[in-house]
Amino acid sequence: MSSVAQTVARHLLDVQAVRLRPSDPFTWSSGWKSPIYCDNRVTLAYPQVRTYIKQALADAVRQEFPDVQVMAGVATAGIPQGALVADVLDLPYCYVRPEPKKHGMGNQIEGRLDADGPTGRPKVVVVEDLISTGGSSLKVVEVLRQAGADVIGMIAIFTYGFAVADENFARAGVKLVCLSQYNTLVQEAQALNYIPVDALASLADWRTNPSEWGKK
Repeated sequence: MSSVAQTVARHLLDVQAVRLRPSDPFTWSSGWKSPIYCDNRVTLAYPQVRTYIKQALADAVRQEFPDVQVMAGVATAGIPQGALVADVLDLPYCYVRPEPKKHGMGNQIEGRLDADGPTGRPKVVVVEDLISTGGSSLKVVEVLRQAGADVIGMIAIFTYGFAVADENFARAGVKLVCLSQYNTLVQEAQALNYIPVDALASLADWRTNPSEWGKK
């Protein structure tokens, strides 16, 4: 378990960007019952946490995607994270809307994808805050590809680690790098006494079969 993954997990727990309630589940928009709710936008309110995550994302991009030419954020939660990372790396930045605007220029991509190079296809890394199944994130990849971008990867703060997400990213040919993930977060939560030991089995069951967890 990397120190970055542990530190990010602790930050998310400390500022309550992540909440764990196995005995009083949340309901997601999909209708799934869940013992966890994650809103990484909360980290933006805490300068020390915001700076740590920004630098960790930038370091990961440097290590995993050294050829990157443009950073792209996923609307809405990935917009500020992407802008922060692009600033650290001194790179051009754009973000992608869920659908084209219905007024003005009708843009779906806000910003520019221009980049120097013989192919004329800018090498783009997409920034997300959270990965669940990967469906909405990969729709952004498709929009960028249709606009002529060479999407070389995606980076995110946190992933639930669902097998379906791994399958979706592999199918799309997109390398995914996440700072922290569900198992690390649960271990840190238990170490910090955020959850009782007897809740661990229920938390593990949820990640294995989230669509059925909590149903009577």
